[in-house]
Amino acid sequence: MASNFYIHESSYADEGSIIGEGTKVWHFCHIMSGAKIGKNCSIGQNVYIASRAIIGNGVKIQNNVSIYDDVTLEDDVFCGPSCVFTNVINPRAFVERKNEYKKTLVKKGASIGANATIICGITIGEYAFIGAGSVVTKDIPPYALVYGNPARVQGKVNENGEKDNSYDKY
Repeated sequence: MASNFYIHESSYADEGSIIGEGTKVWHFCHIMSGAKIGKNCSIGQNVYIASRAIIGNGVKIQNNVSIYDDVTLEDDVFCGPSCVFTNVINPRAFVERKNEYKKTLVKKGASIGANATIICGITIGEYAFIGAGSVVTKDIPPYALVYGNPARVQGKVNENGEKDNSYDKY
C-alpha cells in the first residue's frame, strides 16, 4: 500500500486494499483487503468498503455508508449520508447467498441523496440525481432526477446537478 493518502488512526485499511493518492479516510472506517479506491476521494466517518467494491477517482462518500461487494462507483460519484446499497435480492440469515450477489453500477458524476436505498442489480446513469430518502428499484437513465418510493423520474438535471426546467417530463 502506498502512503500518499491519509487514514485516520481510528480506521483500518486491510493489507491488500488499494487506496489512491490524495484520498482521505476519516474516523472509524474499515476498508477490506481487495477493495479498490481511486485518487482524491473523501471517505467519511463510519464507512465500510468491501473486498470487491470498486471506487473511482474523486468520489465523496459521506458518513455511515457501506459499499458492499460487487458495488462499483465510477469517478466523481457522491454518496450522501447514510445512503444504503444492497447486494442480495432476497436475503435470509440462515441461507448463504454470497454466490448470488448482484452487481450495482453507479456511473460517472451521479449523486445519491441522504438515506436513499439502492436495491442491488441496477445501474444509475451518468450524472443522475437520486433524491434523499428515495428507494431505487430499477435502472436510472443518465441525467435523470428521481425521487420517491419507489423512485420515479421527475425531471432532468445538468452535470452540475441543477434541474433542467426546459423539460416538463423526462
